[in-house]
Amino acid sequence: MRWIGGRESDNVDDRRGSGGGGLLVGGGIGSVVIAVIVMLLGGDPSDILSQTASRPSAPVNQQADDQAAQFTRRVLASTEDVWTKLFAEQGLQYRKPVLVMFRGATQSGCGAAQSAMGPFYCPLDQKVYIDLSFYDDLRERFDAPGEFAMAYVIAHEIGHHVQNQLGIMRKTDQLRQRMSEREYNQVSVRLELQADFFAGVWANHAQGQSISIDKNDVESAITAANAIGDDRIQEQTQGRVVPDAFTHGSSAQRVYWFSKGLKTGDLNQGDTFNSREDANI
Repeated sequence: MRWIGGRESDNVDDRRGSGGGGLLVGGGIGSVVIAVIVMLLGGDPSDILSQTASRPSAPVNQQADDQAAQFTRRVLASTEDVWTKLFAEQGLQYRKPVLVMFRGATQSGCGAAQSAMGPFYCPLDQKVYIDLSFYDDLRERFDAPGEFAMAYVIAHEIGHHVQNQLGIMRKTDQLRQRMSEREYNQVSVRLELQADFFAGVWANHAQGQSISIDKNDVESAITAANAIGDDRIQEQTQGRVVPDAFTHGSSAQRVYWFSKGLKTGDLNQGDTFNSREDANI
């Protein structure tokens, strides 16, 4: 992945040095997700969380950390440029979100944010939260190295902000009141898959404008999408797959929708809620 210009966004709240660390440091996206899956499958989630909580935090390489922060600002700026343009084409105004960078733990409008939760979007304060140690998890735990894999993760969370601004999140939240937990879980999966699609749309429009990516970069992002699919995590932790417990979709589904967004760049082709074109993959 190569930057073309590569301006940095000012819409960043850098809390890396604000304290509050030490809670579940170094756990990465898998810990809480895995703990929930273990509970749903009848296991004891405290085993997973206690292992994460007791894991000593690795010393932070300040230079590498600053480079990761700079990279994050550049990706955020690129998403701002792309979504501002795409919204304008629809006669809409894109309200840029704030991205919060932290280490260990911080507070969000949706409650406590901890490194073990992985990157997430809070619709209540319209901010994206990311502990920069997640980049290490991508490389070391999920075997998904490369800058474009990191960019995909940020773009996915920005995709949730896009959903929020388009009113998609509000509509799905209204469905929660009329559905069983199992039924709504499928809606939630579709919401996540659409965020993957939007991440691909961003990459399509950013290519040649703010970034230059090649086949290897795309493969690294696909590897990341594949590695953090619900089926992969369940298989690794329980030895079996339980689709009813999915929260983000299978690896194949995540790869499919990200790839479709990347290939088409067309927002009109991202209706993951009514489409079942990924049903047989």
